[in-house]
Amino acid sequence: MALGRVAVGEPLAGPRTPGSALEEAPPSPPGGPGGAAPARPAWPPWMAPAALVGGLVLATLGSLLVDIPALALGVNVTASHVPPGLTIADTAVQDVGFIAVAVFFARLGGRAVDAAMFGLRPTRAWRAAWLVLVTFVGFLLFSLIWTSVFNASKEKLLEQLGANETTALLVLSAALTCVIAPIAEEFLFRGFIFTSLRNWRGAWPAAVITGLLFGAVHAGSAPAIDLVPLAALGFALCLLYRATGSLYPCIAAHCVNNTVAFGSLEEWSVWQVAVLMASALAVLAALAVALTRLGVLSRQRAIAA
Repeated sequence: MALGRVAVGEPLAGPRTPGSALEEAPPSPPGGPGGAAPARPAWPPWMAPAALVGGLVLATLGSLLVDIPALALGVNVTASHVPPGLTIADTAVQDVGFIAVAVFFARLGGRAVDAAMFGLRPTRAWRAAWLVLVTFVGFLLFSLIWTSVFNASKEKLLEQLGANETTALLVLSAALTCVIAPIAEEFLFRGFIFTSLRNWRGAWPAAVITGLLFGAVHAGSAPAIDLVPLAALGFALCLLYRATGSLYPCIAAHCVNNTVAFGSLEEWSVWQVAVLMASALAVLAALAVALTRLGVLSRQRAIAA
């Protein structure tokens, strides 16, 4: 199974005017919490590739800001060897950059943005859980068939992160791959890129393109043969977002996939994978609850779009 890594203002209100950031919102389902469901942002499609390029550039610059001081302090860094702790720091900075660049492009032209515009809003829990299960099982079957046919090699990502060296690096690697990466990658790819591309030719072409981009950015960290399953996962997560109208199920499914891949690479038992999965999902849920209570995340229920 592929794992891989990638090598607020106030919401708008009132009637829609030409050039505004939001399309006219459909009516909210009766009894839905938090009032009317937010409309899909009218981000122009050119912002999708621009944000992806911007994210990769920002990730590179961020890595330099981490690596240069490390070199100055005498850390042994070469083209063929980067210390695991530094790799974790570089990847964390990259993930923060993904979120930052999505917000930057969303705000271009003075657009007001909020978390709900990126899909960070609740949805019907049981339906979402069922769709997450269907998405993951479907991807798992595809991945197993693909791996058996093409005999994919084992990834080296966890070795690069030093997961087998110390307990601290193991915990940091797990947090990075099972919590931070799902949030950041879903925010950029499904929350922004997919949404922008939908305003060009609709959901299906946008899902295909987003999936291909999602697979492509993992080149270098995942074996080349795994890029197709990663693209398929990216496509499936777009459909999950479309079906639920919320990014939460996508983050959860991404977390589940990365947890299973993490445990597989570490050759863990089923109960160890289950503990890691439960822990990662609990952390994600706690973050969502805390940020919602602080008013950062929306209480408005999503509708399928």
